[in-house]
Amino acid sequence: MKKSDKLIVDGKRLDGRDLDELRPIKMEVGPLKRADGSAYVEWGKNKILATVYGPRETHPRHLQESDSAIIQVRYNMASFSVEDRKRPGPDRRSTEISKVTREALEPALFLSKYPRSSIDLNIEVLQADAGTRCTGINAASLAIADAGIPMRDLVVAVAAGKVDGKVCLDLDKSEDNLGEADVPMAIMPRRKLVTLLQMDGHLTPEEFKEALGMSMSVVDRIHEMQRNALMDKYRGD
Repeated sequence: MKKSDKLIVDGKRLDGRDLDELRPIKMEVGPLKRADGSAYVEWGKNKILATVYGPRETHPRHLQESDSAIIQVRYNMASFSVEDRKRPGPDRRSTEISKVTREALEPALFLSKYPRSSIDLNIEVLQADAGTRCTGINAASLAIADAGIPMRDLVVAVAAGKVDGKVCLDLDKSEDNLGEADVPMAIMPRRKLVTLLQMDGHLTPEEFKEALGMSMSVVDRIHEMQRNALMDKYRGD
């Protein structure tokens, strides 16, 4: 697609969604038995697997905190996850997303219960189609809960943005590439505590409020999906 192509026609997006409509979401808890906790999330065409190991002894030891656990996050996009094959290994973007994911999850955990320990979180993007950081945070939150690590609340992540001059919910790849702005956020729904808020692009103050309101309007629905996925796993067990 070219920059001049219209992404919204007669109030509908190219994939048929309304402006305030999420892509289809599928969540599964516990697909990997050898991890302490795991979760798999499909969000639109995104396919992401999150695994948790720990709490366990921190390595390297110089990273230990005497009064708290630390979270070590590794976000990785598989080389086959995008159309143009990605070079394997960490890059600047994966390092940044690892950092913001850790910061989004830390407030939900009782880290002081596990001094000198590490919670090792791996987020593997198997297929990418915009919004992988939000999908990864949702998967990671489920994997942590599956590991039995006490949490104040699950963390829900979702994004809104601006496409063809209109505020839209949950941008797909073409909208993310050709749109004017993207605003990912993460929140602990029951506490109403925002743990991540970023903006890429340009929005007026009114558009920014509209984007946040659009994301907030679906937080409880995503939170319910997470809870159902957890209950489905333990009903199955």
